[in-house]
Amino acid sequence: MTVTFMGNLLHLEGNLPAVGQKAPEFTVCNNGLEPRSLKDYAGKIVVLVSVPSLDTPVCDMEVRRFNKEAAALSDKVQILALSCDLPFAQARWCGAAGVQAVESLSDYKDVDFGKNYGVLIQELRLLARAIFVVAPDGTLAYSQLVPEVTNEPDYDAVLDAVKKLA
Repeated sequence: MTVTFMGNLLHLEGNLPAVGQKAPEFTVCNNGLEPRSLKDYAGKIVVLVSVPSLDTPVCDMEVRRFNKEAAALSDKVQILALSCDLPFAQARWCGAAGVQAVESLSDYKDVDFGKNYGVLIQELRLLARAIFVVAPDGTLAYSQLVPEVTNEPDYDAVLDAVKKLA
């Protein structure tokens, strides 16, 4: 798989999981350096928002948008923003941006999420822009890989997928 960054071709490691299959497990860190995995959110609708770095303009807009949208969603929905940013940088960014409804998680250590979901950009060791929606039963209900890393995702398609599960 490939994506582009400002028109330049980049290669992704692994394969995107197929909609309808069990969502791949992963282990990442929260802002307190504690491990988190998909099973920690079992029984919820989980929106996995994969971004290259919270400290970039498009990622900033995207996570702020999902933070705003979270207010209108059921409490059965958990939105997770995953990047390879260090947990300390994520905590700083969330505090400065007032992001409280989206939980930031870091894949810096083992890039386990990036590899298991096929979104690790080989050339940059950053995550590609993608969104995955996991149903409460643990199956992957929706997947969106944004072909150009500097573009925003289709928010409406993601929110429609979440609302169909809620």
